[in-house]
Amino acid sequence: MSIKNKIKTFFTMDDEYEYVEEQDEEQEQEDNSANHSQKHSQNVVSLKSMQQASSKMVLSEPRSYGEAQEIADNIVNRRAVVINLQRVDNDQGKRIIDFLSGTVYAINGDIQKLGPDTFLCTPDNVNVSGVITDTYEEDEIEKGW
Repeated sequence: MSIKNKIKTFFTMDDEYEYVEEQDEEQEQEDNSANHSQKHSQNVVSLKSMQQASSKMVLSEPRSYGEAQEIADNIVNRRAVVINLQRVDNDQGKRIIDFLSGTVYAINGDIQKLGPDTFLCTPDNVNVSGVITDTYEEDEIEKGW
C-alpha cells in the first residue's frame, strides 16, 4: 500500500480501499507503458534535425581581441567558424588564434589554416576533408604565424 493511499484512507475514512488500490495499479501499469514508449521515442533521432544542427557556419572578421569570446561561443554551440584576421594587427591575431585553439581543444574540435590570415574552427560534429596547398609560406614567415 502506497503512502498516498495510507494518507487518503486516514483522512477520508473510506471503505473503498480495494477499489482505490486497483485503480492505482491500473494507473501504474499505464504509466509504466507510457514511460517505456517515451524512453523508446527518446532514442530515436530525426535525421533532418541532425542535418540542420551540423550545417551551420559562421563567417567572422574580428577587429579586436574582445570579439574572440563571441567566436568561441559559436564554436561551443557546434557551429563551424571561418575567421578572417586581415582587420587586426599581428599581435592581436595571435592572441585570438591562441584563445580559439584552447576553445577548440576543449570541445575536441579542429582548427585549420586556410590562408595567410584565414582560419577554420570546427566543433567535433563537423568533418573537414581535403588539403589546401602551402602557397602562402612567404606571408607566413613575415607574420610569424
